[in-house]
Amino acid sequence: PVSVAVPGDDGAWSFTPESPDALYGSRRLRDVYAARRGGFEGRASVPMLWDADRREVVCNESIEIAKFLCTLADDGALDLWPPEHRQEIDRWYGVIYPSVNNGVYRCGFAQSQAAYDAAAAELFDALDMLEGHLSGSRYLCAGAGVTLADVCLFTTLIRFDLVYNPLFRCSRRKLVEYPSLHAYMREIYQLPAAAETCDMAAIADGYFGTLFPLNPGGILPVVPASCSREALMKPHGREALPSAAAAAADGRQLGAAASIVG
Repeated sequence: PVSVAVPGDDGAWSFTPESPDALYGSRRLRDVYAARRGGFEGRASVPMLWDADRREVVCNESIEIAKFLCTLADDGALDLWPPEHRQEIDRWYGVIYPSVNNGVYRCGFAQSQAAYDAAAAELFDALDMLEGHLSGSRYLCAGAGVTLADVCLFTTLIRFDLVYNPLFRCSRRKLVEYPSLHAYMREIYQLPAAAETCDMAAIADGYFGTLFPLNPGGILPVVPASCSREALMKPHGREALPSAAAAAADGRQLGAAASIVG
């Protein structure tokens, strides 16, 4: 079964009557980690893939769990990590994770002005590069449809204007000010069943209500109009774009990306 942990009063990942541990009935995720043979004394993080037969943590790294789940897809199902594109997907992830996925956190939790300035510059350089790439390419990878690289980028984009722009000080530009990135994000949001995984009210509560150092008053903001379901379901107009830019152009984009994270 799938169990969804939520932030507890002490900040630890916990289960509630509304969101229970469907396997053991545990109160905290730490209790599940501790159920492994030999126990556990580290940090109980999410997501976590658990082997119920062996009572063991299989993996708690999101990208590796996603890749593993991709290998279980039935024949004919959408393959987000096809063998012929894995090298390119991994190259894009090598840009997206440090500069964008983790870049917003480096901005939000920077402990000095210099650290914040460096993180913000890298984040927005990456977003500028991605905006340019996606202005002529429907998805990230050359010759492919939606891949795991797109999903990894989407998870940050969908939260950007709601959370990262105001709370994490990622304030140079809002995502809605990037025409291609915003339309690309809306296209992925509109894929079958994708929107149902994006609960904007829960996202706002999870960040503004839980991250005390960044929002000590715990006041929840109004969800921006651009983040409403109605706005996100507006036509994206990306159908006419090629699935990806030509290989040579894609190589230049990745070269520019490498210079961002290098």
